[in-house]
Amino acid sequence: MRVAARAAFVLLLAGAMMSGGAPQAQTGATPPPAGGTPDQMPYDVPYGVPINLERAKQVLAAAEAEALKRNWKMNIAVVDTHGDLVHFVRMDGAQLASVTIAQNKARTAARWRRESRVFYNAYETGHPYLGTLDPQLAASPGGFPLIEGGKLIGALGCSGGTGDQDAVICKVGADLIR
Repeated sequence: MRVAARAAFVLLLAGAMMSGGAPQAQTGATPPPAGGTPDQMPYDVPYGVPINLERAKQVLAAAEAEALKRNWKMNIAVVDTHGDLVHFVRMDGAQLASVTIAQNKARTAARWRRESRVFYNAYETGHPYLGTLDPQLAASPGGFPLIEGGKLIGALGCSGGTGDQDAVICKVGADLIR
């Protein structure tokens, strides 16, 4: 093992010398800004009692009715405050890849306490680091937190159409919760 470690060090040192010198230590330079420091925590929505199955069925039914009205084939997921599945429907003919996407959008909205569109917007404005934060993060419109009485009780995720179509369907279900 010592021989392998020594060989790795020699290679690292040789690479540093070929690039113009030995590796340099940090000199106390100011780190780059990370978007400023807000006075209050963003998206600081307290957790409430997780959505129950009966309520999840109502939310999903409203979203599904809107999708049927528009003839949009959707996968629709309702999750609890932890992002775990409570209720799900795959409408006839809905895109199979969207089964997981709908669940991930709902999980993203619940775990991050914000609409999944926020992450889409961040990617669009050149902030791809967000993908390193959670491998299941869904940076796409169509995931809405379910907020009741100012507290997060779960989230709704829709997938099968464009991101904006998914968001339209989800908003109908999310609007049932107040």
